[in-house]
Amino acid sequence: MIKRNLLVMGLAVLLSACGFQLRGTGTNQLTITELDLTARNAYGDTVRELRQTLENSGVKITASAPYKLILTNEQESQRAASYAGTGNSVEYELTNVLNYEIQGNNNLALLNNKLEVHKIYLQDPSNITGSAQEAAMARKEMRRDLVQQMVLRLEQLTPERLADLQKVADQKARAEAAALDAARKAQEATPQQSPLELQNQ
Repeated sequence: MIKRNLLVMGLAVLLSACGFQLRGTGTNQLTITELDLTARNAYGDTVRELRQTLENSGVKITASAPYKLILTNEQESQRAASYAGTGNSVEYELTNVLNYEIQGNNNLALLNNKLEVHKIYLQDPSNITGSAQEAAMARKEMRRDLVQQMVLRLEQLTPERLADLQKVADQKARAEAAALDAARKAQEATPQQSPLELQNQ
């Protein structure tokens, strides 16, 4: 019994040293203490649950935060995964894709990415109510998975990583501004011919 306990403890230490964590038992802390959170669907369940999860983790959600997380688009889809002999669908695969963007100073985009979750549920043609409840439960679990994945992504954004992303975004913005300015000056330096001159040619 003691040997087995020691073995389990040893495996737990080894796995944690490799960065492995059981789902829902992560001990990583968010280094982002303030965040502005907006969504295309401002009153949707996903943004509401994410806001609550972040606040419970000690993150202050405020419009004056230096970084902004924008849930730009969320799409749900459903397809038949298998069929019964009679042709009625038995299994459905649900897919939920969440696109997001993180902005820094001057509303510059620091990164764009997406999260995706899948889940299969059974549909019984003889129990429509039960099947609908199972589908609703599956979608609720998928939202919870999306929120958890989003928090894990945010945990990876250290102050150093955010500073590097901001530096790249600033350089890109300066380069684009310089290119626009050069194009404007080149256009102003080009003599403009009048319509009469063009007709004479």
